[in-house]
Formats: sequence, structure tokens, C-alpha cells
Amino acid sequence: MTVHFRRAGSGEPLVLVHGIGHRHQAWEPVFDRLTAHHDVIALDLPGFGNSPVPGTGMPADMAATVAGVLPVLTGWGLTRPHVAGYSLGGAIALELAAAGAVASATALSPAGFFTPAERRRALAILRMLRANSYLPTPIMRVALRSAYLRALCFAPLMARPTLLDVERALGDALALRRGRGFNAVARAARDYRFDCHRLSDPAVPVTVGWGDRDRIFGVHQAERVRAGLPAARVVTLPRCGHVPMSDDPDLVAALILETTGAVPRGDRPDPSVAV
Repeated sequence: MTVHFRRAGSGEPLVLVHGIGHRHQAWEPVFDRLTAHHDVIALDLPGFGNSPVPGTGMPADMAATVAGVLPVLTGWGLTRPHVAGYSLGGAIALELAAAGAVASATALSPAGFFTPAERRRALAILRMLRANSYLPTPIMRVALRSAYLRALCFAPLMARPTLLDVERALGDALALRRGRGFNAVARAARDYRFDCHRLSDPAVPVTVGWGDRDRIFGVHQAERVRAGLPAARVVTLPRCGHVPMSDDPDLVAALILETTGAVPRGDRPDPSVAV
């Protein structure tokens, strides 16, 4: 399986996994902060970004997705790397932790803690965003030069969408349009729920961060993580949306590095006590 990736830095390996319809560039706001401490690999999942759909087709469910990721990690010479992901990538991070395949897992707004109605709503929003991305590219480029329209288009994904520059916004829109794996992943999500009973190893540090302005899943789902994964650290990310790396790069990078053990937990107030 061919997987496109960006790799830089040195130290213990850290793999970054994006969400449905996105690309590895989602991690750019925190990438350099992480490479100061780790050998960082940000990948494009199969069927997204510059990674093609596998010759055997897209995985039919989460188990097959994880089964496909594991040999990629092995091919890179990685043995139990640290992993961080958001949305779909957050679920993959937790699944890898449950499989004992990683040294730590940081999951940002992970999929798998929604009700069926919440899942349908989230996919409806994402499908709407994808439909909008089929506007002619020159029209999108002109429209996204407007900070107001940029905010309108990306508000479902982030709390401060005007922080995106025009080229980044256009690139993300095109990635959503061109993501050939989108429909297959959306179908696979219909029956997916994360099985909290599988993640009981206290030796694997797990942190779940949830933006308090997440309009895709909703921060209330963090309470289900607290109930199902009492050993995990669950943190509310203030003034952050579903893709929090752009909203607060310092906070997200610190959360990941604290989970990997690269830096000690800071003295800043931990907002995990309340959602």
C-alpha cells in the first residue's frame, strides 16, 4: 500500500493521523513544534491527500483500517511509536492504543463516541462542505480571499477560521473534493463505536482533547470518554473547534508532547475538570 507522508525531526517516533476528507497538512501549525522533540511522520491516509486508494479498495470498517495502517508503520521501521490524531485519526489512535501497537495516544475529538443521530448530523455537515468544494477552482480561490467567506466556509471545522491563509484554505477544500476515500469511510462509520473495554492498559498513556467549540461532534461527547475510559486524561480545549491545531497550536502541541512524555505537564490550569 502506497502512503504519502512528510517526515522530519529526531527522537522517538510520533505518527500524526488526519481526519476524513483532510490531508497531512492539517498538522502544519504544530509540526515544527513537535519535530523539536520527535521524529515526526504526518501521513495521508489511503484515499486522501496524495495517497491513492489501495489496489484492494478502501477498508470496509475500522478494524480493516487499523489492519492496513499497522504494516505501514512496520515498513517505516517503527515499533510502538507515539500517535496523535483527530476525528477519524483520533479513533485510529485509540484503536492502535487498544491493540498495544503504540507507546502513547493523543486523540482530538475522536470518532466513535457519537450516537447514531450525532453521527448522521456530523456526516451531513461534512458532505455539505464537500459539495461546496465542487465549485470551480478559480471561483473558490476568489471567494476564499474574503476573510468573511473563509470564516463562513470553515466555521464548522475550527473556531478561528480566519487564521487560515487563502492557499491553505483552498488546498483543504480541494483535498476534500479529491478525497476518493470519503464515501467509503463515511459508509464504514455507520456501524462504528469505540469499544472502551479494549483499552485498559494503564501503561499506555492516553489523552483525549476536545474543543469546546466543536461543531462536528460536540464537546459533550467528552463526557462519554470520561465514563468509558477512566484512566485516560480528558482535556477540554478552550476556544478550539473540531480541528484544533489551527485554533491553538501551542496548546495542542503541548498536549501531545505531555502525552508522549517529551515535556512535563505544564502548570497551566487543566480544563479537564469541566466541560
